[in-house]
Amino acid sequence: MQNPRLATRYAKSLFGLAVEKNSLEDTLADMHMLSSICHKSRDFENMLRSPVIKADKKLHIVDAILKNSIHTLSHAFVNLLINKGREAYLPEISQAFITQYKTTKKIKTLKLSTAVAVDAELKNAIRDRVAADMKEHAIELETAVNPELIGGFVLEMEDKLFDASVRRDLHDIRRELIDTSYVSNLR
Repeated sequence: MQNPRLATRYAKSLFGLAVEKNSLEDTLADMHMLSSICHKSRDFENMLRSPVIKADKKLHIVDAILKNSIHTLSHAFVNLLINKGREAYLPEISQAFITQYKTTKKIKTLKLSTAVAVDAELKNAIRDRVAADMKEHAIELETAVNPELIGGFVLEMEDKLFDASVRRDLHDIRRELIDTSYVSNLR
């Protein structure tokens, strides 16, 4: 049930209101938390999407979970979504808000995937190297461990991918060995 236009529209409205109320950072933290809850708890997300559970029951459940955890503006926004029947879009809206914030603040997200966990020194070195090339943007580094890479790393930013993994090297070697187009040229 994806609707990116709706999510962007609600996120923009919340963003404008958060700027007006001078609570942008608090709202960002709340959206990160809501996104995390929706991502980690399938039951919570299913409850939001369920047409069987009535709006007042959803309000009660959300109040019980979030009442003391999120700020007034975010709480009022979630209540508005539930009252308007748009609560199923909360995961998308929270992600759209985070994206809007990053765009406004010129923050680029860099994803580093390695075969084993890397230390903070290496993370900082990679972030600094990329930041040197992109002076007008702040760099946010996300790391992930993917044992299938065997060794090396994969670096992703927006639509760019730099694959320096052993898995890719092995795949390239395999492809070259299977490719026998040069055999026909020898005869």
